[in-house]
Amino acid sequence: MSARADDPTQAAIARTFKSEHGRIIASLMRLTQRDLQLAEDAAAEAYALAIQRWPTEGVPARPGAWLTTVARNRILDRHRRERTARDKAPAVAQLAELSAQERSERDDPESAPAYPDERLALIFTCCHPALGTEAQVALTLRTLGGLSTVEIARAFLVPDATMAQRLVRAKKKIQRAGIPYAVPTPEQLPERLRGVLRVVYLIFNEGYRATSGDALLRRELCGEAIRLAAVTRRLLPDTPEVVGLWALLRLHHARRDTRVDAAGDLVLLEDQDRTRWHHGEIAEAAAALEAAMRLRAPGPYQLQAAIAALHATARAPEDTDWPQIVGLYTLLMRLEPSPIVRLNRAAAIAMARGPHFGLDAGLRELDAIEADGSLTRYHLLHAARADLLRRKGVLDGAAKAYARALELVSNAAERRYLERRLRALEN
Repeated sequence: MSARADDPTQAAIARTFKSEHGRIIASLMRLTQRDLQLAEDAAAEAYALAIQRWPTEGVPARPGAWLTTVARNRILDRHRRERTARDKAPAVAQLAELSAQERSERDDPESAPAYPDERLALIFTCCHPALGTEAQVALTLRTLGGLSTVEIARAFLVPDATMAQRLVRAKKKIQRAGIPYAVPTPEQLPERLRGVLRVVYLIFNEGYRATSGDALLRRELCGEAIRLAAVTRRLLPDTPEVVGLWALLRLHHARRDTRVDAAGDLVLLEDQDRTRWHHGEIAEAAAALEAAMRLRAPGPYQLQAAIAALHATARAPEDTDWPQIVGLYTLLMRLEPSPIVRLNRAAAIAMARGPHFGLDAGLRELDAIEADGSLTRYHLLHAARADLLRRKGVLDGAAKAYARALELVSNAAERRYLERRLRALEN
């Protein structure tokens, strides 16, 4: 049964379930012995009961605790049906402990913990390196983001049944491979945390610039990624790269209302209406980033966030500090060299050195990138070349580069932008 959006109580149930989903699953995982499917089934039963009872009984003062208690009772019922008394004992004891904790929380709501260890353990379980990247992303969206299988399938542009099978396989692998439901040791944490941050980053990237489909921007994915980054930041508040990722996503998303026009077509950064940017979000993210960078532990996400902050705080395109952006990309290349970073640095060089020397320098950088073959089939490499050649006045070369980009692009909004650019050159 699903909640109706036009019913306030049902809508409140849906919002509560989605916002509390990760916390509920995390609190159930130890009880189910790493059985994600059982935890999700129990949570779904609790949700169904809420839909049935809350419209007449009212929404509880602490709806998340209500849902968690019902879900735990469902799991205990299953233990009673399926296990011997000896097998049940640990689960029964743990449920009693958790129930006592919940009674204490009801007496003093301010003392209620955020279950940081459980949620951290769930994040690291979903992002374990034994699982493939796509499975990590999908599981994170499902368990911590509260997205349905249908919503995740839509994000990956695959059939619902295909995504359902992938999620089932991933959950079974967690059980069969004995993937630990635990926070890594201090020695393991830096490497494992990189995987967690990468998954959140990938989720945001797919929402920010969709790989394919009609829309350039998928706000729901961006929102889920930011929420996951915020959860991770609350759990690890003194980790600079965690703060850096959160700030990076917020800085980019602050421009969400101007990245496409009314028709859904791409609007370049230099053409966006900066008065419509969310400047409060920009200021908050920039302040958090500044505090993180004072800890002097620079990392890729902090550097990318610093670049985004320079774009977001420039009052006009001509006020952008391009030389500093080039410097930050140079540092980023040292920390995390990649063809994409190199491409972005080339574009920044073209802007930093002026219309004469800059365009030539940027084109030389693009030549070197194309020569190594790593981005030959990446449409943005050819789009960048087309843009620099257009600015330089080499229109035939620009047209060829736009045509090549069009052969490779898969997103409809980007395709329309490239087609407009090519038509403008031909007229």
